[in-house]
Amino acid sequence: SLELTKGDREVLDAAVRAAPQQYIVITHGTDTLNVTAKALQRTAIATGKTVVLTGAMKPYAFMESDGPFNLGAAFTVVTLLPPGCHVVFHGKVFSDPELIVK
Repeated sequence: SLELTKGDREVLDAAVRAAPQQYIVITHGTDTLNVTAKALQRTAIATGKTVVLTGAMKPYAFMESDGPFNLGAAFTVVTLLPPGCHVVFHGKVFSDPELIVK
């Protein structure tokens, strides 16, 4: 996620706006997850959509990756959360992008 640009986040923002789905799960690298969450927060609220970002501290290629657990948790809670952009990691939901730190 270090290579994501403002333009990349604008593409994600446009995709969230255009998506017919109310609930959206996005996998994302951990380095700039908080930046993307902040960028998508306004759009998610304005469109009444619930967006969940998740990823892995240990890549999937490693035997003990946390990616599958985090992805499963994201799918589990996405329909239970209010509109906005949330981050799901290690069994926890972070709903305020301003409080998410790397």
